Amino acid sequence: MKIGKPFNQLNKSDYFHYIDHYKKYTDFNTLGLYRSICENEKLELNDRIEIRDYANVIFGKTFNFYQLKDPRTYFDLTTLGLELTVADEKQIWDDIIINQEKILSEKKIKHRNFGDYSKHNCGHDACPYNGLMIKQGSFFAESSIHFKSDKNSYAAKTKSKRIKKERKNKHRIIRDEFDD
Repeated sequence: MKIGKPFNQLNKSDYFHYIDHYKKYTDFNTLGLYRSICENEKLELNDRIEIRDYANVIFGKTFNFYQLKDPRTYFDLTTLGLELTVADEKQIWDDIIINQEKILSEKKIKHRNFGDYSKHNCGHDACPYNGLMIKQGSFFAESSIHFKSDKNSYAAKTKSKRIKKERKNKHRIIRDEFDD
């Protein structure tokens, strides 16, 4: 069966019905469901919170993975109905970054091409590259995942060059001493 209409056009009872019977629908998309909770104009704030909490009971593991896949949606949903200060927002984003690192290490995932981080999104509507799948670190990449524990690859390269230079100079010094 198919749902047949966008999630952001559903009412509260429809949300609960589709969440309860999600296995029956071939076009059910959990990310679409969670995004629609924020976008749905028909729902009041209390209804959105209730639907989010109910969906988290059933899709809790998937919702936690959205910290990595779509952190903006995760942030919007977790802060639904909260009045945050700038410090609160910063703390929540710091927690998301810490959790992203934990998820990557627990699942033993080496790459960082996930969701928002794997597509070009410069914010310009007319950009021909919008939605283009990209490789991390390429010219078209707008953002990437960085952690405090990451190694600095540039420092490793400069250290390698320095050691190579010292190794070459070592032979010169020895030669100069024998020549004298």
